[in-house]
Amino acid sequence: MNVEYFIAKRLFTAKEENKSYTKPILRIAILAIALSVAVMLLSVMVVTGFKNDISDKIIGFGSHITISSFSDNQSYETEPIQISDSLYTSILENPEVKHISTFATKAGIIKTNDEILGVVLKGVSSDYDWTFFNNNLVAGKCFNVNDSVKTNQVLISENSSKTLQLGVGDDLIMYFVQNPPRVRKFKISGIYNTALTDFDKLFVMGDIKHIQSLNSWENKQVGGVEIVLNNFNNLELVTEAVYEKIPYNLNAQSIKDKTPQIFDWLDLQDINVRVILILMLIVGGINMITALLILILERTKMIGILKALGANNWSVRRVFLYSAVHLILKGLFWGNCIALGFAFLQKQFSIISLDPNIYYMNTIPINFDFTAILLLNIGTIIVCYLILIIPSIIITKITPVKAIRFA
Repeated sequence: MNVEYFIAKRLFTAKEENKSYTKPILRIAILAIALSVAVMLLSVMVVTGFKNDISDKIIGFGSHITISSFSDNQSYETEPIQISDSLYTSILENPEVKHISTFATKAGIIKTNDEILGVVLKGVSSDYDWTFFNNNLVAGKCFNVNDSVKTNQVLISENSSKTLQLGVGDDLIMYFVQNPPRVRKFKISGIYNTALTDFDKLFVMGDIKHIQSLNSWENKQVGGVEIVLNNFNNLELVTEAVYEKIPYNLNAQSIKDKTPQIFDWLDLQDINVRVILILMLIVGGINMITALLILILERTKMIGILKALGANNWSVRRVFLYSAVHLILKGLFWGNCIALGFAFLQKQFSIISLDPNIYYMNTIPINFDFTAILLLNIGTIIVCYLILIIPSIIITKITPVKAIRFA
């Protein structure tokens, strides 16, 4: 057995340790490590959960990549494009592409007896994936889009529903400002709530054939194509690949290009996490240094005896480094228990709620990334161990004669 490890283990199992005046201090050091680790883990889980939640909602409304007309048109009125079957096939051949569908948008005004609301009608086709809206429905259901029959059913947000005082099954009158002005009567099929207030207030989901009819488009003309990917991390590479395949008059934009302000804001959250991790590592490191110095001072006589028996400085230092790692592992254990326990309760019961108008979600999100959790634990052990090597140098200044004589 490793001699240094054996001695370090005896330091924590010997009976006199229970009577040691350092016991409360060591417990405080373990508690400090536990709280530091818990805060770091929760910070990572909350921030990554926050970023994933917001990203998923933005992508749910607009997909990962959008192919549209190459123009300076900044309005909600999409210009007609036509995608060939060969281009569809070539895009789907990319293994990173999960789903592809067509859409069109048109600005309109919803009018009731008491309210007027400006919205954007987003028309979708039969190949649209309703998973996102199904997961965020609060009433009713998503409607089916048929290639041959036009449906008058629409999906509106809970925010718009409350503003207009309309519910599932009610009629909805939408006016379109064009020459001449046009009016369409829809029926509300379902009500959704994503907590992404700016988008919820804006979009009404409907059949793309209404927009084609209003704009006098041909059946194969659409406002754009939405591409959903398997992996968000490959967004830029796939966007570039799609851009190279499409004709010169079309443009391929990633969701980051379409909403840069939101994703730049999300990237800023990483800075907050880094600051918290650094601060917590400093707090935990300082407490471990204090605990190690106390252990060394308390065991001065033992250090002198070990040196008198022939142990070198590094061998003695390893004894106390093993002891410090023992404290770190205890702190990590309890820190993980605290963080994972709270995260599980928050995930299941949404203990802490948020204002969706500010945070774009109703509750604090949690993301269980076990790879990040494992790396954070390993990193904490390594950093704390490296920090503790410095104060252990004090052992080299202790001489056997003085340690045994004055202990």
